[in-house]
Amino acid sequence: MGRILAIDYGQKRCGLAVTDELKIIATALGTLPTMKLLEYLKNYISVNPVECFVVGEPKQMDNSPSESSRFIEPFVKQLAKAFPGIRVERMDERFTSLIAGRVILESGLKKMARRDKSLVDSVSATIILQSFMESESNKKGLKNS
Repeated sequence: MGRILAIDYGQKRCGLAVTDELKIIATALGTLPTMKLLEYLKNYISVNPVECFVVGEPKQMDNSPSESSRFIEPFVKQLAKAFPGIRVERMDERFTSLIAGRVILESGLKKMARRDKSLVDSVSATIILQSFMESESNKKGLKNS
């Protein structure tokens, strides 16, 4: 049984989050430069089984793709090609940065620590993963009704 790994993809850096083996808890893995992402994932997967990647899907308020989609779509294709045995899912990431900012503010961190954009990316990835887990749980609940 593998984990689920979420990616908040950015042009400069990516936030990562992962579930525990039982897929109960979403935990931030941190951030890393985008150019090192695939290498990191290969190393991570060699030690930790992953059954699904969840990549944030940026959308406008009218549900159309956002401007950053043009950078993310090629990555999603590259990810699927690099890891053909691992399913790739997309999750709406609207408002995740805003929510992450609020979570960080409410955590009591000092002002300088709150300015760390990599922290926002890491928390955003965790929110994307948690949203995906809730979505999957709701789907299972509907099937069992």
